[in-house]
Amino acid sequence: MDIDISRIFADHLDVVRNLEPLIPDIKALANRFVTCIEKGGTVFWMGNGGSAADSQHLAAEFVGRFRRERTAFASVALTTDTSALTAVSNDYGFEVVFRRQVEALCKNGDVIVGISTSGNSENIIQAVEAASKRGAYTVGFTGCGGGQLIECVDTCLSVPAKDTARIQEAHILIGHVLCEQVEQTITSKP
Repeated sequence: MDIDISRIFADHLDVVRNLEPLIPDIKALANRFVTCIEKGGTVFWMGNGGSAADSQHLAAEFVGRFRRERTAFASVALTTDTSALTAVSNDYGFEVVFRRQVEALCKNGDVIVGISTSGNSENIIQAVEAASKRGAYTVGFTGCGGGQLIECVDTCLSVPAKDTARIQEAHILIGHVLCEQVEQTITSKP
């Protein structure tokens, strides 16, 4: 039996249309990224599973390029160092895997983005709390109303959906919009 592909497309489009109220927060967040980068800070990304892949993808867009030739932007996905991930998980537990990296790498003025479709990933929550104590600006990409993460971050972009796949699709769209706006802003300056 075939799936209803037309319904999936329609659901995706509905979620994207419902992102409109997030536009002011997305613009403000892009400005925060610009300030961070221009002052020599780093944009950190973290997530689990598909959100880990999205973290790596978006960090790569900042380090490489999105649409324009430019200098590299400092951006790190905390999901890529397998030695740190496995050592911290083994020695301390998976719930602190990102927090320990934040404690080692994050500084005042940085931005850290935690991607969690539920907003309830303990390792993301602990990391944004640690980043906040270091003076970093904290961001959550969530769905389902934001979960616990909405209470822990400076800005929460909560996709108005419950379906994990649709939330993840919206997260990467928001990430691409941020990449394009940041790149445009920085490369347009004299």
